[in-house]
Amino acid sequence: MKNTTPFIIVLILVFLIVTLFLSLADTKHMIVVQEGNLKRLPLVMQINTYQDSDCGMIITDLEYASQVVAVDGKTWFFHDHGGFVHWLKDKQFKDEVTIWVMARDTKKWIDGKKAFYSSTEITPMGFGFGAYENNQTAFIDFQTMQLRVLHGETMRNPLIKKQLLGN
Repeated sequence: MKNTTPFIIVLILVFLIVTLFLSLADTKHMIVVQEGNLKRLPLVMQINTYQDSDCGMIITDLEYASQVVAVDGKTWFFHDHGGFVHWLKDKQFKDEVTIWVMARDTKKWIDGKKAFYSSTEITPMGFGFGAYENNQTAFIDFQTMQLRVLHGETMRNPLIKKQLLGN
């Protein structure tokens, strides 16, 4: 028995190492930024394939998804509209980007700077902004949404949330 114990231990270690390497080979590589979008159009996104460029989470739903495209064709992806505003705030190219947001009412990609935003929705990162192609009462424009995110006036702030929901 003493002679076989080292042999069994070596076999177990080899098995664990092989298993580890095989599991790493099956790991998906998430897309954080995609290059080559020179036409600056919204890219087709598959859920569980893209990683949010602001918070790093995997995008599992496109309901509140957005894309930011730079002049050089680099495209970044987000699962909460507040996330792209937060991410863009200190980028030198922030004024030249094209922003695409998924419209909740028409279920298509629309220009984020022309979209209308609700401010009380349950969103992945809790900012609360849903994008819409068609305006409704109490919706806000892009600049107002952007300022509210930058000033912390979102559903993430308990006092603002209470005020927005009328509680």
